[in-house]
Amino acid sequence: MIKRFVERYDRQVHRFLEILPGTFSWSLILFPVWGSFWIPHYVAYYIILFDVLWFYKSGSLAVTSVLSHVKLNAAKKYDWLADCRRQPDFDKIHHLIVIPTYKEPIQTIEKGIDSIARQDMPRDQISVCLALEEREGREARQKARVLARKYADKFANFIVTYHPDRDGEVKGKSSNEAYGGKLAKKILVEKQKRDIDYIIVTSKDADGIFDEKYLSCLAYKFLTSENRHLMFWQPIVLFYNNIWKTPAPIRVMSSLSSVWQTGLNSRRDRLVNYSMYSLSLKLLDEVGYWDVDVIPEDYRIFFKCFFAKGGKVEVDPVFLPIYADAAQSTSYFKSLVNLYEQEKRWAWGVSDDSYFIKKWLTHTHIPFWKRTIRVLKVLEDHFLWPVNWFAITLGATIPVLLNPQFAQTVMGQNLPRVSFGILSACWIFLLVILIVDMRQRPKRAEGVSLLRKITMPVEFVLMPVVTLIFTALPGIDAHTRLMLGKYLEYFF
Repeated sequence: MIKRFVERYDRQVHRFLEILPGTFSWSLILFPVWGSFWIPHYVAYYIILFDVLWFYKSGSLAVTSVLSHVKLNAAKKYDWLADCRRQPDFDKIHHLIVIPTYKEPIQTIEKGIDSIARQDMPRDQISVCLALEEREGREARQKARVLARKYADKFANFIVTYHPDRDGEVKGKSSNEAYGGKLAKKILVEKQKRDIDYIIVTSKDADGIFDEKYLSCLAYKFLTSENRHLMFWQPIVLFYNNIWKTPAPIRVMSSLSSVWQTGLNSRRDRLVNYSMYSLSLKLLDEVGYWDVDVIPEDYRIFFKCFFAKGGKVEVDPVFLPIYADAAQSTSYFKSLVNLYEQEKRWAWGVSDDSYFIKKWLTHTHIPFWKRTIRVLKVLEDHFLWPVNWFAITLGATIPVLLNPQFAQTVMGQNLPRVSFGILSACWIFLLVILIVDMRQRPKRAEGVSLLRKITMPVEFVLMPVVTLIFTALPGIDAHTRLMLGKYLEYFF
């Protein structure tokens, strides 16, 4: 009955589900304010519960980031290629690297492609698809000519595509990748007659720099997987390319994001492919490639595959790094604006939640708990994105300040103490996170003073302000836009 209702009133249900995240987040953010007058004791329980949840999350991140860091160091030393060559079908493996790009400097693209050329995997088993946007005009054609001359003889294929603007498509990475991926498949499979069962597609951002063993490790995991055509592979994305040159607030956010991604690779129950990832061309082709009417493409393509394949699709962690750029521009202020916009685009992933919930409601042939746990963990991250900061940073002080009578009660007097005690214990976990971050960062860049390196840990005193401006505010910005139907698009 629910399935029929959703299918019959698809547009209305979809719009209702778009309003839901913003309503939820604003309700939780404002609850301590109005609740302090009417039900202050329940507000206190709410704050303590949130603090305990944050303690658990901080502890989990500290433990999983250490585990992932140890595995990362071991994976970087291992000879994956030697193991690959022992597999009977190794010669059939072919890597297709799709690089969607729009107006990135040619130097940035070159660094990324250079990292592909440095792979220990045989180059005749690698093809690169540079997916440009037609609207970039002459500049795109010039970059393509320079890059084609430089790399044409370094790979089996160096494919260049120009994605045109089309009605019904949203400008962005997802539609560009879909266009480039389809054309690359025609060349590799239909024209060159390569076996689609052995082609691995990797979605790589223009600034992404591979570890030199990434493709051989990926090939080994593919060849030894029993469900290779129902699998995504996720490396650890580290925002360290320019970490020494960015403003302090951006360094703090980049470090937190990098350690978060590090720890997440040890949480297979929560792991969803993110930013740069790999899957088989066969799976991608069977589900119809990336959707062209959305901005966020990573979570979307996973759940598209997950529901299309009856909940059998999983994500396998690859404990090797792909290095990415932190937000940066031509000035300090513009860099901060870029970071805010980047965080808002990431928070706009909440726009996919209506799609996930509808699929959860209608794909009842997938076991209930299997589909529920997958969707629920994503909804938890998305819905609480803008709420965490307000509940943790301000929550314990609001009822005491707004309700003097409650402040005189035992609960009112103990709430700040209990909250402070729980959150103070989290500093131990933060210290572990800082150590992991420092050990993973690249060596100090040339021209960067030793003083900056030494004082970098001190920058984390900025965390309460930085996370407000670059996590909570862009999160509530994205939620509110979606709630009001003010849809986000890429503007160039």
